Formats: sequence, structure tokens, C-alpha cells
Amino acid sequence: MALLTEFLLRLSFGMAAGMAIVPPRLVTSGYFRNHLYVTLGLSALAALLSRVAAPAAFGWAVATAVLSYVGSVCWLYEKRRAGVGLLIAVAAAAVIGALAINGHATVPAESAASDAVAEPALAEGLRFMQPITSGLLLGTTMAAMLLGHWYLNAPGMELAPLRRLLIAMAAAVALQAALCGVGLALEASQQALSTQDWLFLLLRWSFGLIGVLILIGLTWKTLEIPNTQSATGILYVAVMGVFVGETMSLLLSAESVFPV
Repeated sequence: MALLTEFLLRLSFGMAAGMAIVPPRLVTSGYFRNHLYVTLGLSALAALLSRVAAPAAFGWAVATAVLSYVGSVCWLYEKRRAGVGLLIAVAAAAVIGALAINGHATVPAESAASDAVAEPALAEGLRFMQPITSGLLLGTTMAAMLLGHWYLNAPGMELAPLRRLLIAMAAAVALQAALCGVGLALEASQQALSTQDWLFLLLRWSFGLIGVLILIGLTWKTLEIPNTQSATGILYVAVMGVFVGETMSLLLSAESVFPV
């Protein structure tokens, strides 16, 4: 349950951060208001799970839920500056909660031998960064898909905000690939990975990172037509890819010294 709680907080962080970079003058306030309800639901579930599974994150999950509600009220009354500020506050509370869980994670007993050889400071640094890069990838992808869907409600909006989120997605893929690539290389150098591990890693990298990068390119080309409905369909697939990839990474990293 601790891993699920961390996943929910990572997603809440990334969604809030993704929405915070969307210019409110180009996107109707309903986008921010309605999808802060999503972070409210995610963080409320995280709070319920963390009470027993991850007590260190409980207060931060509750804070994320409360801030999400207050933020949605600000957007209801068209308080854009306060709304953006609360999006940042939601992101901060959620990522601190995720880091609190990650900081209490322990290296598996079977990895103790490799941990003695590994550089502890490097392993700690990579593990500290993983919730941030993973959350950004999860959240920007979800925020982009939801924004693409929002064009069906407000078809007159400019496409610049969605393109900005696609650029953020690509940057998040690059960051996560760099971090996990370094972690995978170090992990493979410390211990032999099983065939099952390599199969899961193949799924994680092919569908969850490389595949998402290809889908970003396809979405960008689709917006040149422009066809926001088709672009949103592609982003739905990207969300599934990111969810599968980051879930695999979370499970594999829980059993390894370095994040993979």
C-alpha cells in the first residue's frame, strides 16, 4: 500500500505542476477547477492508505487534498493568481509526501551485498530524484490528455498551451530516462538481473519511455492539422504507457539498490 500511496502522490504532484505551467489567460478556468478535483480525489485516497501504510506521508496527503479544494474554489471565482499559487502549493505538498515515503524505503535484504559495494551517496541521490522525475512524467502526461479533452468543451482555445505541455512531457521523459538509465547501468554492474527483471524492464522502457516519446511526436504532428480530438486519443495511449512504465519502475526499484 505504501507504493500505491507514493504513486498517487507522485501523480498529484505532477498534475498540479503541469497545470501550473498552463497559461490561464489562454485556457478557461473550468480546466483548472475540475481537474483540481482529480488531485483532491487522488490525495484523499492517498491519505486513507497512508494512515497505516505510510504514516510519514499522511499529513502531506491531507494537506494536498485541502489545498486542492481551496484551489478549486479560487478557480470557481476566477481568482487566477491565487489559483496558480495554490497549484504550486498542491504540487509542493504532494511531492514532499512522496519524498517522505521514499525516504523511509529500505533496501531489500538480498541487495545488502551489492549495497556494500555501491556508492551510497549516489544511490541516495538518485532515489531522492526519482519521485520528482516520475511525478513530472505522470502528471504532465495526464494534464496534457485532460487539456486535449477540454478542447471539446472549449474548441476556440489556442493550441499553444497544449504544445507547451507536450514540450514539458518530452523534457520529463528525457529526465526520467536519464535518471533510470544511470540507475539501471549501476544496478546491472552490481548484480546479475534475472530474465524476468529484463522482461519487465523491456516493457518499462519500450512502452513507458520510448513509446511515449514517439506518441508525443505523433500528437505534435496531429495538432498541425489541427485535430485536437485525434491528438487527445493519442494522449490517452500515452497515459496508459506512462502508467504501465512508472508502475513497473516503482515495483522494480523497490527491489533494487538504484532506481530503474
